Amino acid sequence: MFRGYGVMVNFKKLDAAGEENEELDGDQQSSEFEALFTESLKDRPERDKIIEGTVVRVDVDTVLVDIGLKSEGHVPLGEFRNADGQLTVQAGDKIRVLMTRQDGKKGYVLSKKKADYLSAWDKIGDACQEGGVIEGTVTGKVNGGFTVDIGGVQAFLPSSQVDIRPSSDSESYNGLKARFKVIKINQRRDNIVLSRRAVLEEERAAIRDVTLEKLEEGQIIEGTIKNVTDYGAFVDLGGVDGLLHVSDLSWGRVGKPADVLKPGQQITAKILKFDRAKGKISLGVKQTFADPWLDVPAKFPIGVRVRGRIVSLMEYGAFVELEEGVEGLIHVSEMSWTKRIRRAADVLTIGEEVETIVLGIDMGNRKISLGLKQVSENPWATIAEKYPIGTRIEGLIKNMTDFGMFIGIEDGIDGLVHVSDMSWTKRIKHPGDVYEKGHLVQAVVLKVDVENERLSLGIKQLEPDPWSLAPDKYRTGAVVNGKVTSLTDFGVFVELEEGIEGLIHVSELSREKIASAKEFAKIGDTLDAVVLSCDSKERRISLSIKSMHVAVEKADFEQFLGSQGESTSTFGDLLKQGLNNRSN
Repeated sequence: MFRGYGVMVNFKKLDAAGEENEELDGDQQSSEFEALFTESLKDRPERDKIIEGTVVRVDVDTVLVDIGLKSEGHVPLGEFRNADGQLTVQAGDKIRVLMTRQDGKKGYVLSKKKADYLSAWDKIGDACQEGGVIEGTVTGKVNGGFTVDIGGVQAFLPSSQVDIRPSSDSESYNGLKARFKVIKINQRRDNIVLSRRAVLEEERAAIRDVTLEKLEEGQIIEGTIKNVTDYGAFVDLGGVDGLLHVSDLSWGRVGKPADVLKPGQQITAKILKFDRAKGKISLGVKQTFADPWLDVPAKFPIGVRVRGRIVSLMEYGAFVELEEGVEGLIHVSEMSWTKRIRRAADVLTIGEEVETIVLGIDMGNRKISLGLKQVSENPWATIAEKYPIGTRIEGLIKNMTDFGMFIGIEDGIDGLVHVSDMSWTKRIKHPGDVYEKGHLVQAVVLKVDVENERLSLGIKQLEPDPWSLAPDKYRTGAVVNGKVTSLTDFGVFVELEEGIEGLIHVSELSREKIASAKEFAKIGDTLDAVVLSCDSKERRISLSIKSMHVAVEKADFEQFLGSQGESTSTFGDLLKQGLNNRSN
């Protein structure tokens, strides 16, 4: 008899035919029951232990798994669906599962998900013991970093730990399979923090010293573009980075490094500078090719015609690519013989092909001066022949300034009429006081300056200078008549004809003392006077009323003496001539 757990069992020994032979005693009964109970426990799996099984059948809700026991186990079908909802299991697959409980009706209830989870944690634990490096796959972007699947367990990868120089394109890391270092782990909180950067840095450090030993200035090497910036790119040379500056990318013009370089791109470069102590390396790509400027004097001598493409426009000029790595500048002053161009963009466009003339070469500063206007004949070279001095021209007033106005002669060629050449007699302060822009006027060519591309014109020269005739017209002693145009303290200005005035000084107004000319006459009065002098160069005529009165009195006196039989003086003759001139 065996007593256990409140149950009494009597055992009887059976013979070979299965008949009862004799009843066993208590000790015999206990010994045989224990043996049977122990044997039965061998077929029962331990809970929370991972076991291996074979998929027998895939049903609608569950997957039937043979785990080597009398009964199969059941795993929920949902544990075999991936992120897209597709099944990842079929009959015959070997899988690892965990028994969670025993169900009398369904048999053993198993979980593949929990088995994967525990396996992952075992692997993580082993990894930590072996150096803390584990493999995983980046599965998505979260706030502050990424999620990483490490065999069924989700870990966190901070953005600062994803790469040595993280890319701004976070999507490029999605799906990345890599090795990660465990930097923090808490199984109770299900928390794992990883670092890919630490692994990369350790790998780089392992080969950095070897790479540095092999590098020398002037060496041609292969590298991989790691990161592109506005000023250049960083190149991985094998555990150590070199800087490729934008100025060393090409002998030609490069707008932005990103236009010609991409991360992951393989390049060939030359080591320009190498500071072994600091590990700083400067690289150049253009230095792997011959310098095109060495052949510039032979290919582009001064005076030769060359064709090129406009690659850049500035306000002061346009840059022309003559060949890869060689550019020349057309200054705005060299774009047209006749037009005043303020901006290069007003006449040229990027990508346009132009024909130019080489004007100069500066090898030291790598500059070529080009001329666009020199391709055609300079119209100023023949302007003196077409418009010799004294030629009468006719044109429209194109522009006015304080000092004069410009008259269009032909396309692109203007002539200047200075304010001093607009009238012989009038004092013109501004051409707008007399003329209007757009009006058609005539002028005379006064001067042609081909070297400075200037053409001087005159309007007053269309007529003779009235002052040139004044000495003959206004001789000394002649009596003249004029209208008062201006009164000053020192005298009276009298207009003798249009543009010609004479001055009667206050001392010549009367034999009586006069303090001011304003007391003697008013503007608009008509006065008679005698000419004292006429200076055409200084454009001055001096007049006198007082002298005229004296002369008349002397003439009357001479006439009286003549009536007494006395001869007259020559002065009387002069007075008579003056009076005759006055009457005329």
